[in-house]
Amino acid sequence: MKSAIVLLSLCLAGLAPAASSARYESLRQEMRQAIARGNAWLKSQQKDDGHWDDDGLPALSALALTAAAQDPGAKDSAHVAKGYDWLLRQQKDDGGIYNRGLSTYNTATAITALVAAGKPEFEPAIVRARKHLIGQQWDKGEQGKTDQPGDGGLGYGAGTDKDHDDLSNTYLAIEALALSKKVVEDGRFGDQPDLDWQAAVTFLSRCQNRGESNDQPWVTDDANNKGGFIYSPTSAKSEETLPDGRKALRSCGSMSYAGLLSLVYAKLSSDDPRVVAVKEWLGKNYTVSENPGLGDQGLYYYYHAMPKALAAANVSALKLADGKEADWRKDLGEKLLSLQQSDGSWKNANGRWMESNPVLVTAYVVLALEQIDRAIPK
Repeated sequence: MKSAIVLLSLCLAGLAPAASSARYESLRQEMRQAIARGNAWLKSQQKDDGHWDDDGLPALSALALTAAAQDPGAKDSAHVAKGYDWLLRQQKDDGGIYNRGLSTYNTATAITALVAAGKPEFEPAIVRARKHLIGQQWDKGEQGKTDQPGDGGLGYGAGTDKDHDDLSNTYLAIEALALSKKVVEDGRFGDQPDLDWQAAVTFLSRCQNRGESNDQPWVTDDANNKGGFIYSPTSAKSEETLPDGRKALRSCGSMSYAGLLSLVYAKLSSDDPRVVAVKEWLGKNYTVSENPGLGDQGLYYYYHAMPKALAAANVSALKLADGKEADWRKDLGEKLLSLQQSDGSWKNANGRWMESNPVLVTAYVVLALEQIDRAIPK
């Protein structure tokens, strides 16, 4: 399990090139204070039985637990142990960790929390949860052919009637499987299934606006969209009409960072054209003021995905359209600090995708700040 924690640190933090850390020292101290205040606020919101906010969505508790487990000042607290006890009790006979459906989202987020704890006694639960998650991968057409648009991806999973795949669930599952791989790869738990990674990469390619690698009819190489990622190749939620009258799916910031992180964990190299293309799109659309393409919708999801993806991709400074480079650690860290409420929490004024929920959003931000802290060159 110790090796799994090393993997977690390396995958989330990236291997930043040598650089002066002195210029980050003030930011680091401010972020650590904000992290402590955020985790203290989350602790105050825990329910008597150990869960957070909604017992039908174990992911909310898992996010709060991961935030605490990655904070040296909070990880060994009694309330954290109580939270993990509650989370483990939600595991079902099929291995999933969920209650009111959405088994992919809840199980993936729970696996990441259990890995972050670094406790060997959690390993059997992680193994069972991995197997459940892998079983949610789509293959709707001829088996093994990825002949349907959503094949290779994951959707909401068991216990829900939302029968579609999407990049959000797929990215969370890929992240959880990558971070927990060390638990199973030494064979102590016998032969274990694995994701069909080739099919997963096909799905990821079908979520990217890049005609050279996407075989779907809606893909566009329009300058505003090329290289970026969309929510799902089977959903028209982000449909837009191009100047030539053709329908296409619009790239957005949150899904593009999710796509980048997924490509990295799928072991595509930094010079793979798909990786290069999404980094170029992110550079052209770089901002910490909004979620590009969506404004303030899903803004904190965007803030959560951004540092994970850039650190994992070993992006020390993001190259912008004008040739300059953005210091994303400083920009994002300062932005998140400026948004913290007086009680230590964060909340989005736009409530879409549950972001009016301060437990969810505070966990997102604490995790983002912890990631930035780890990514600062030592």
